[in-house]
Amino acid sequence: MSDSGTNKNKGNWRVPAACVGVVVAMAGMSYAAVPLYQLFCQVTGYGGTTQRAEQYSDTILDRKITVRFDANTAGGLGWDFKPVEREVVLRIGETKQASYVALNVGSAASSGQATFNVTPQSAGAYFNKVECFCFTETELAPGESLDMPVVFFVDPAIVDAPETKNINAITLSYTFYPLDTEKPVAEAVTGEADDKDRL
Repeated sequence: MSDSGTNKNKGNWRVPAACVGVVVAMAGMSYAAVPLYQLFCQVTGYGGTTQRAEQYSDTILDRKITVRFDANTAGGLGWDFKPVEREVVLRIGETKQASYVALNVGSAASSGQATFNVTPQSAGAYFNKVECFCFTETELAPGESLDMPVVFFVDPAIVDAPETKNINAITLSYTFYPLDTEKPVAEAVTGEADDKDRL
């Protein structure tokens, strides 16, 4: 009788323990989802994600391609962000440097971080960046400007794939988003009030 009661109690604990395990696993997967998706996009070029290259192309074709540059700033970031040149024409496989400029037009220092994509999306796997400012936290003082270079080339393999062989123009687009680097005012006031209560 006592053995069956013990077994029943053990069985009762298995369900809650399994539920807790599932919740912990789901939380872990949600934290890992963003970096894993970013890694997947960088490896495959999915969603117009460009490739990261450690070296320049050793093959340069006679065929030329136009690369256009686009710049956007999300709400809440008082920056004037734009490309120095709107487009360049280069040979496929040729390494080129382009620049973007960001100017803080606000009255206080602010921080931002850029994300990017390429259109058409199928060209993302063939657009290789050797140097880039994306995903770098950038802080600008009021009135401060910063030149941000991008060094890139278009992989010659783009002319071999059926879905990309007729592409004559690619657009590289960056969007700067604000970063919250300071404590909210309400939190700071609450913290000060708590310190006074302790005294």
